[in-house]
Amino acid sequence: MARDYTIAALGLVEKSAKSFIGSVDDEGYPNVKVMLSPREHKGIKEFYFSTNTSSLRTRQYLKNPKACVYFFDGRFFRAVMFKGKMEVLFDQEVKERIWRDGDNLYYKLGVTDPDYCVLHFISESGRFYENFSSTDFKVR
Repeated sequence: MARDYTIAALGLVEKSAKSFIGSVDDEGYPNVKVMLSPREHKGIKEFYFSTNTSSLRTRQYLKNPKACVYFFDGRFFRAVMFKGKMEVLFDQEVKERIWRDGDNLYYKLGVTDPDYCVLHFISESGRFYENFSSTDFKVR
């Protein structure tokens, strides 16, 4: 019976203080950026990040939604990468839901700041790494 990587991947997601997001630039090259862990997630299927509307990554996702999100555990050298699509959300309800104390440091006008938006990543597949071996899996 094949191993279900959902629980192991979810554990990495929940323990990671940082994550990496990947986008594709206008020339087709990958771009990677470190982010704080997602503000919210629905298992390993959906992730929500806060970011600046004016950011390079936001512009890239609006042009090409192909994306990846990467989480790792340096202590045990385990990692999981998810491939999928990144949506840029401007919906006020979502922005308010993931807003946190201290966000005014980044968005001076508060939760209604036009330079504040939400990145919503939807996983399609994953690749889990541990014990010198990688395994691909579908995200359901």
